[in-house]
Order: sequence, then structure tokens, then C-alpha cells
Amino acid sequence: MKSPAPEYFAGLPVVDAATMRALDLEATRRYSIAALDLMENAGRAVAAQTEVFLGERGTPSASARVVVCCGRGANGGDGLVAARSLRASGASVSVFICPPKKDGADGGRYPELVRVNLAKAEEAGATVRTAGPESNLGKALAECDVVLDALLGTGATGKPAGAIHHMIQEITKSKKPVIAVDIPSGLHPDSGYHSGVFVSADLTLTLGLPKRGLVVAHSQKSVGVLKVLDIGYPAALIKALAGA
Repeated sequence: MKSPAPEYFAGLPVVDAATMRALDLEATRRYSIAALDLMENAGRAVAAQTEVFLGERGTPSASARVVVCCGRGANGGDGLVAARSLRASGASVSVFICPPKKDGADGGRYPELVRVNLAKAEEAGATVRTAGPESNLGKALAECDVVLDALLGTGATGKPAGAIHHMIQEITKSKKPVIAVDIPSGLHPDSGYHSGVFVSADLTLTLGLPKRGLVVAHSQKSVGVLKVLDIGYPAALIKALAGA
């Protein structure tokens, strides 16, 4: 039986993926908040909470080893910002990013927001590898203190496949602590169900507002501890679109 989602979590309205897309669009259209700035806010907030997570386990940022698994889209971009910020705090950061789709809308390249933050992560000193059989992801995971799951966000549909499927398997096999960026990859943002290929997180840092799929009872084993991060949406916009 499907468990109902509460209307509020941590004092904030619980929303679906469509509402989050509308928030992003309206933040830019009505308030001139650039998508790049929202991504910057998100990644920095994720990095700050990752440092808290590590500190609670006795690992200071300066000696931490972090693996960041990034997808091709905005969720991956958030992860790249977090990687850069963690590197600036002294952590050793290894980024593994899925290759761009050859037949995608960007002509075989990553979207612009991802390209910009990929370059910045490399400039900051993060080690960046394209995910694949020769990337040594398994070795990096075995040696790390924490994994950031930035593979799939609320816009993903269907069962994870290809490189993302493989990376989820490697993350699961590693048994290392996992922090999910926005939503555990493979979990449906509205229903909280999955297709069998998904990440189980110790901590989920959801961006802006809590999503329905994260607060239903049956998803809690995959979500772990849930925290909502403020990434700069105007309060008036949240009230107008989410009914807060």
C-alpha cells in the first residue's frame, strides 16, 4: 500500500518534481537569479554539510578523501561545485563523471553549466576522470571516506542504465558512507519507489524544498537522514508556487 506524503517537512512545503522545475524557471524569469548561481549555492551548501558529516565521524576536511560521482546534467553540475569547494577546504577529491551522450541536444558535449563547473573543478585541483571500465572507480571508492552521489536528480526518468547503472553498482558494492545530492539516484522524486537500481544514502541533502518521494515511509531506508538546504529561492516565490 502506498504511504502518503506529509504536506510539510522541517516547516517547508513538500513538493513534486514539476514544482521544482517551475521554481527554477521562475527564479530566473521573475527574480533574475541565474541557473549558474543556483548551482553554485547548491554545491557550496552540499560541501559544507559534507564537512559536517565528516567531522562528526572524526575526519577533518584537510585529510578527507572524497569521491564525487557525477551525472551528465544539473545534478552532476551541483556535484562538481561541491567537489571544487571541498578541494578548497583541503580535501583530496576524485570526480568520476559519466560521458556525455553522443546523440544529445548539446552535440556530444555536456550542457554549458556542467562544462563550466567541470573546468573549475579541474582548475581547483580535483582529479577528474570519465567513468568507464578503465577509470579505477572501484579503487578510489575503496580508499575514500565518503561518496557524493550526484548522478541523477529530480528530472531523471526510467531505470538507470549504462555508465550510471555501473556507478551505482560500484557505490553499493563499496559499502562506503554515501551522501546523496538532492535525491538518491534511482529513487523516483514523486513516489519514492525505485526500479531495482538505486543508491542507498546515509544522508540526503535535498535542495530548496523537500520532495514527496523523500518523505514517504517506504523510501526512508534509501534516503537515510534528510536535510533540506537553502539554495537561494526567494521566500515569495516559494510561497507563490509551493503554497507555503
